[in-house]
Amino acid sequence: MMNPNPTQTALFQDLAIFLVALVAALALYFLARLFLTKFSISKKKTGGAFFSRLSLPIIILLVVSILEAVALPISPTFHNYLDAALVFGIIFLIIRFFDAALFSWYKRKQKPFPLPDVLRGLILGIIYLLVLFVVLKNIVHVNITPFLATSAIFTMVLGLAFQGVLSNILAGMSLHFTKSFSRGDWVGIGPHEGVVVDTNWRETRIRDRQSNIIVLPNNIVASEKITNFSQPDLKTALILPFKISYKAPAADVLRTLIEAARDCPDVLKAPAPLAYITSYDDIGVSYLLKFWITDFARKDPIITDVGRLAWYKLRRKNIEIAIALGDQVRDALAAVREKTAGRVEPVGPATESERERTFLDLMYSSFLRGGPGEEAEDLIVSEKELRSLASLVDRHAYTKGEVLFRQGDKGTSSYVVAKGKVHGEIVYEEGGKKFLSEFTVGPGGIFGEMSLFTGMPRTATGIVDEESELLEIRAEDFAVLLDQIPALAEVIAETVSSRNEQNLEFLRKIKELSEKDIQAGTNKKSILEHLRSFVRGLRR
Repeated sequence: MMNPNPTQTALFQDLAIFLVALVAALALYFLARLFLTKFSISKKKTGGAFFSRLSLPIIILLVVSILEAVALPISPTFHNYLDAALVFGIIFLIIRFFDAALFSWYKRKQKPFPLPDVLRGLILGIIYLLVLFVVLKNIVHVNITPFLATSAIFTMVLGLAFQGVLSNILAGMSLHFTKSFSRGDWVGIGPHEGVVVDTNWRETRIRDRQSNIIVLPNNIVASEKITNFSQPDLKTALILPFKISYKAPAADVLRTLIEAARDCPDVLKAPAPLAYITSYDDIGVSYLLKFWITDFARKDPIITDVGRLAWYKLRRKNIEIAIALGDQVRDALAAVREKTAGRVEPVGPATESERERTFLDLMYSSFLRGGPGEEAEDLIVSEKELRSLASLVDRHAYTKGEVLFRQGDKGTSSYVVAKGKVHGEIVYEEGGKKFLSEFTVGPGGIFGEMSLFTGMPRTATGIVDEESELLEIRAEDFAVLLDQIPALAEVIAETVSSRNEQNLEFLRKIKELSEKDIQAGTNKKSILEHLRSFVRGLRR
């Protein structure tokens, strides 16, 4: 019977000890990870993740140290490998310690780690491989040249196979270090626009305005034009174009567009909105309205609000939106066909109907009922005289959010609410502090009559609450009624002066009113003189 080869016996012993040590190390590693994970969840501690990263090198060092300390029947060559494993384990532990400490610091600060997990793992893997080669060469005296050659070939093959992946990784690193955008930023990437929901080593994900997730590879992101609407701050300028008829005075159009932007509560007051003329063509004049917002997520609703406000303001001022010549020709041809067919719309009855509607709105309003704001009183003018005023009053449509006037503005008109609702805001000071008083005026109510009757600056800011129709009573229109009824001025002066005397203390809290304004608004003679000035202006 042949005796076993001593070399083979030693090899088998070394292999058996190695396998037992490997199984023990893996078992300890998984038990340690399981314990640390449960500890972190139950105690809500972040230190579990830190020690979890150190568990593998610690277990390697523990197992190798036990094998070194226990007198086992192992070969000298295996002893060299244990020494190499001990050195590698120490270096491995040091590298893991700094990596875990850095990662935990970012987590405590609630900041994203500078490198994606995959890229970070790749870099650490390369470092570990270099350390392993150095240890093998200097402690075990293994010739690593074939390994390096094989690694170079393997790296080249991997590079060719994963060149797209590497391109995305490098592009992701570039985007990160240049801080082109962060999670939560609103960005435009090429033709896409949305909020960044995630960015990693391979791709960037944005949620567009239709709530769709768009996945863009990083190499494509890096090659596209990137517009970050959230940097350097949240202020973003929006542009709204208009095409207006040549008939409209440019100054009126520019002023109206700026007013529309100012009336929108989502538009910043500073920088102030701007309006420009950009070109002239066969259709009309091109204007641009530029304004700033901070909530870019609501870009479309804000543009809609500004455009809606502009439409109503332009319409009230009879400023026409320019249309294409083809549309004008079609409208003209349709009108010609209607005339030749005998279907011409009568103008007179429609006008009379509009006047009747205005008269009824005035008739059932609080205007000229014993005094401003007193709805229970009888009318202090006759029906005929009220109809005369109704023929002069303009009816205007307003949309939600429009500002009729602001506190402190000069005003020579008042409004009767025919439909809808308007609310007023009065800012006043008391004891060195500012307070806000609000009131609402519904159908039949009168708004802004104080400036019409007294000439005082506006004591409140008037804001339209919903789609409304308002009857504007201007000083020149009211002058016709005062000319027909000279005694009316006396009645109004008496009523208004008494009302203002009752509110004298409150009027003094409004900083926009000077003492001269208040005296003029509470003095019957001053009010009477102001009303008579309307008639004098009418007779000139």
